[in-house]
Amino acid sequence: MSLTLILTGLVVLVTHGLEAVTGFGCTVLALPFVTLLLGIVEAKFLLAILAWALALYFAVSKFRRIVWKQYAIILLFVGAGMPIGMYAFATLPRSLLIRLLGAFITLSSALQLWKLVASPLLARRSGTGSPGASAPASPPRWFHFALLFLGGIVHGAFASGGPLVVLYASKALPEKGNFRATLTLLWASLNIVLILGFARSGLFTSERWVLLAELTPFLLVGIVAGELIHNRVRGELFAIIVFSTLFLTGIFMFTV
Repeated sequence: MSLTLILTGLVVLVTHGLEAVTGFGCTVLALPFVTLLLGIVEAKFLLAILAWALALYFAVSKFRRIVWKQYAIILLFVGAGMPIGMYAFATLPRSLLIRLLGAFITLSSALQLWKLVASPLLARRSGTGSPGASAPASPPRWFHFALLFLGGIVHGAFASGGPLVVLYASKALPEKGNFRATLTLLWASLNIVLILGFARSGLFTSERWVLLAELTPFLLVGIVAGELIHNRVRGELFAIIVFSTLFLTGIFMFTV
């Protein structure tokens, strides 16, 4: 077993274990590292397949927790943006795509960290977080739908539009079990489109099938570990760790 395979497998284990806990994040977190190890085309292919398998497992096993109305709304707008992203991936230079991915990861993780850390801290210091204080005005609905559409573009390009979708879903699906089940069904649905595109492009070679088989044990361990800690971890702290890592990763990708 080569060092590259071991390192890729460890990335898959950790990131897919994280998604087993939260319902999102495996591809966007794994993509920068697997891109450095295998290249962006190989990384997108492998991670889309593995993320689809993970999402399908949770969508089936947690079927009763799916919120169908929100699933339909998210699927509509994200699905509309995906063809644009798929076209961009096929036509734009790879170096530009990597920098765009780094910028996207940095911006989206910074927005999440602001929401999770900075905004509550400022509210407490100013006293606006006290009981009875008026809540800040929410963005209009078109803004959330625009986030979903942009998330679809990113998902079509990199199979990792999760952070922008999460910005919407965290409001629409506040209960973590419903959140995980609904989003994993979304990823399972969207990645079918990507997988069909891979098949049409002839990417399913015997070497890639072997590599997928070699990475499957790492995926299974990640699923088991994620299931064990899903009900034991504080969601807020976990999200802060995930998005802090994403932020640093995005800066690295954008500057190399």
